[in-house]
Amino acid sequence: MLNIILMGPPGAGKGTQAVDIAEHFHIPHISTGDMFREAIANKTPLGLQAKAIIDQGGLVPDSLTIDLVKDRLSKDDCANGYLLDGFPRTIPQAEALAELGPKIGRAVNLAVNISVPDEILVDRIAQRRVCPKCGASYHLVNRKPAKDGICDRCGSELIQRKDDNAESFKVRLENYNKQTSPLLDYYKKAGFLHEFNGNQAVETIRQEVFSLLEANQ
Repeated sequence: MLNIILMGPPGAGKGTQAVDIAEHFHIPHISTGDMFREAIANKTPLGLQAKAIIDQGGLVPDSLTIDLVKDRLSKDDCANGYLLDGFPRTIPQAEALAELGPKIGRAVNLAVNISVPDEILVDRIAQRRVCPKCGASYHLVNRKPAKDGICDRCGSELIQRKDDNAESFKVRLENYNKQTSPLLDYYKKAGFLHEFNGNQAVETIRQEVFSLLEANQ
């Protein structure tokens, strides 16, 4: 069973790989970012609370995120595996997941990290466009949609996220380096961590990741 955490700094290409992994291995792609954006679009109390934080490039408090993830992992479609994208971001979140996972039969068994140098991430963020409907991610130079401005998967109009700008990105990257990077050591000690060079062609990364996952099914 593949109960996967997908890790890496903002702009590393997690979203692109996550969509391909979910489709190929028939497991749900659970993106906390997408869940929060849906809550924001629907103007739920959680969404309104999260919006102010996300717009500043900050991270949503652990308690809110953990509750959201727990409810999602408990759903029937996660019984045969799942891919977590964007969670955990902090050691307390990882510890909470390690506690609740086994209780609901959803214990993590793989952590995949995609690493990319900071200077390359800055360019990627500026050139990134995403689909607000299905979550597919594109790059204006390296991964263009077939039709300019239109998602290949669902035909929706692509957007640039509000937090995909230099100022917000610096905050996000600082938060990642401060809070999320220590998770690499956490999962390395747990024996779950597998690292990949994200400064390669998308197809090359995909092949390397797929080989790992197929060997662990």
